Amino acid sequence: MGIEDVPVVIVGAGPAGLATAACLNKLSIPNVIIERDDCHASLWRKRAYDRLKLHLGKEFCNLPHMPFPSDFPTFVPRVEFLRYLDNYVTSFNISIRYNRNVESAFLDDNDGKWRVVVKDMVSNAEEVYVSDYLVVATGENSEGFIPNIHGLKGFEGEYIHCSKYMNGRDMYGKNVLVVGCGNSGMEIAYDLTNWGANTSIVIRGPVHYFTKEMVYVGMSLLKYFKIEKVDKLMLLMSKLKYGDMTEYGVVRPKDGPFALKKKGGTTPTIDVGCINRIKKGLVQVFPGVSSIEGKTVEFEDGRSSEFDIIIFATGYTSTVLKWLKDYQDLFNEQGMPKPDFPNHWRGENGLYCAGFSRRGLDGISFDAQRIADDISFTVNARKIPGGEANNASLTLLEN
Repeated sequence: MGIEDVPVVIVGAGPAGLATAACLNKLSIPNVIIERDDCHASLWRKRAYDRLKLHLGKEFCNLPHMPFPSDFPTFVPRVEFLRYLDNYVTSFNISIRYNRNVESAFLDDNDGKWRVVVKDMVSNAEEVYVSDYLVVATGENSEGFIPNIHGLKGFEGEYIHCSKYMNGRDMYGKNVLVVGCGNSGMEIAYDLTNWGANTSIVIRGPVHYFTKEMVYVGMSLLKYFKIEKVDKLMLLMSKLKYGDMTEYGVVRPKDGPFALKKKGGTTPTIDVGCINRIKKGLVQVFPGVSSIEGKTVEFEDGRSSEFDIIIFATGYTSTVLKWLKDYQDLFNEQGMPKPDFPNHWRGENGLYCAGFSRRGLDGISFDAQRIADDISFTVNARKIPGGEANNASLTLLEN
């Protein structure tokens, strides 16, 4: 068993982990990222559909200390975003240990340090990292969530989480149900129609929908105007473009999109063409699913229909509590931060989290910079007047 002392251990090499490491490196604070997959940004690299783009303008999606190149389009495609992240890792000399599964992380009462127990999945060896600071950067989207629907396990077709969907190439002529009307659900439903699938979508409740250009305008205006005024303009633009969609089973919420987001509600959906397909009857809308029998799906309004494939665009769950033992001061029982934004990123005893604010890449940048600055402040505060450090980790920092 190998034991390694490192001032900061970061768990997760997604954008949140990379951003935190980059900010620490800018402050000359040694750190290492532990990643269970064989690459960084595995969600974007392996579990994202082909046509995915960043839904917000690139100036709202920069990671710290590196703007997107000027020749990148306003809405960055998945492949270009991965190129940006690869360059980010190289530019900031980010240290990542791949193929490492964190089995447990706990605070040692004897010295107040974190012990992160890791299994090298290639060599099968056990490693232990001892650190003053632990950053949980596995994020909100760690594991795909599929709801417990009566009869789902006996479904005679195929069902998958949207993280397994690449494209609809093999779904031509099949009856496909997409459960969920967020960005992934709406875009996958649209994509399926392009591949010739007979597409339906479950929309359980009210949802805001805008083009990405509308959201870009709204995000830009929020710098200068109050949320209430921007929301009114957003709703006006949406109504002018789409009209009233109630007859198609699509209802807008009472609260405005940015006000709803601020309250911790759902993010407005970026429409890439699905609303028009719904109007044309190419995508049929159903309410919530009540049960499944064979290939027949029963819906809450009493309708039923047969499907060959069900794709669940029902979000993700945090996996933090599977391995983090001393979490109670920062995380709740769902593995999400107890404190609300903007105080969600810091716990006690050197525990932090990045990428849990439900504010996308902009929220990740917010977290990373504050975590790095806070660690830097604590490190400097621990130094005694003679310039020596009061623990072994600080000696490492000065070497």
